[in-house]
Amino acid sequence: MTIAVTVRDTATLAGRVLRHWRQRPVSIALGLLFPVLMLLMFGYLFGGAMAVPDGRYLDFLVPGMVAMTMLFGLEALVVAVTTDAAKGVTERVRAMPVTATAVLAGRCVADLLNAVVGIAVMVVTGLLVGWTANRGLLPALAAVGLLLWLRFAFTWVGTYLGLLLRTPESAVAVQVLVWPVGFLSAAFVSPATMPGWLGAVSTWNPLSATATAIRELFGNPGWHADGWAADHAVALALLWPAVLTAVFLPLAVRQYRALGR
Repeated sequence: MTIAVTVRDTATLAGRVLRHWRQRPVSIALGLLFPVLMLLMFGYLFGGAMAVPDGRYLDFLVPGMVAMTMLFGLEALVVAVTTDAAKGVTERVRAMPVTATAVLAGRCVADLLNAVVGIAVMVVTGLLVGWTANRGLLPALAAVGLLLWLRFAFTWVGTYLGLLLRTPESAVAVQVLVWPVGFLSAAFVSPATMPGWLGAVSTWNPLSATATAIRELFGNPGWHADGWAADHAVALALLWPAVLTAVFLPLAVRQYRALGR
């Protein structure tokens, strides 16, 4: 099968996902507004108790919440993949002359488009509450690139888990994993403020790497921290998604091919 055919099939299957989203605008809107609510809640209800050394807590929080948004879509992705499997959609697609790569890439492309909208919503919200990107356009675009790179990796994690779990009921267990990963990061506070071992786990969290890196690229304040991870946040934000993709993309393809055996 040629590359052109694979690209065409990927676009077709991505379009299928987008058409399904168009049929449920309320749930999509709620998914986009939930991070906005969290940003406002943490920024205005708890922000007064947070003292960031180099600036306002809200300026520290906005990049962290945008990074957190890249993780939030994981639950919806897992549920969508398991729902397709439970309804027999996955088996029908498998019976067609379409490669596993195109099937999985189609959902990945649709998910990245959703992530772009989510980033735009959060950035506009941040600007409305007074947040600014202080280093100009190119660093800001680089920050968006890191966010989408992280979401790309999480997409393969979610796809593999969805294919592995297979039923929407079992996919609820993913929520138990998403929240600890999200909160045990540098999205809301610096790992330096946590107990030693907990701070070490938080420091090496992939979400922490991206949150710290985009703060640097946006020119936003952060707590002072020492160590390789803090000094090389951008490099780590590039490395972590690469590792996750290298692990979970082949697992997702293998799991898809193993369905029905």
